[in-house]
Amino acid sequence: MTAETVAEREVVLCIGDTTFLDYDSIVAKREGYGPIGKGGNGLILHSALAIEPEKDQPLGLLWQKLWNREPKQKLSKDETPTQKKKRQAAARSSARKRPFEELFPA
Repeated sequence: MTAETVAEREVVLCIGDTTFLDYDSIVAKREGYGPIGKGGNGLILHSALAIEPEKDQPLGLLWQKLWNREPKQKLSKDETPTQKKKRQAAARSSARKRPFEELFPA
C-alpha cells in the first residue's frame, strides 16, 4: 500500500535507519545470531520510511530487511601484526568484490 501511496505524490523523502537487536543477555538466543555493534550478539534491521515533506507526515514503511552477520572465526593466537594486516586487507578486498545480489537477495 505504501508503494501505491508514494506513486501518487510528487515529492517523497525516504528515511533510512539501522537498528541493532541485541540478544546478548538472553542465553537461549545466543545461537544462530551474529555479532552486532561493539560486542553484542543479535540481528540487524534496516528500514526505510516514506515521508511527505510538505506535511511532515509519514506515508508508511517502504522496505525492511532483517539479517545477521556470520560469527567471526577464531583466530590463531600466534598471528603476527603483519599477518593480521594481510588477512584483514584480503577480507576487505573480497568483501568489496561481492555482487550486489549476494548482499541483498530478492
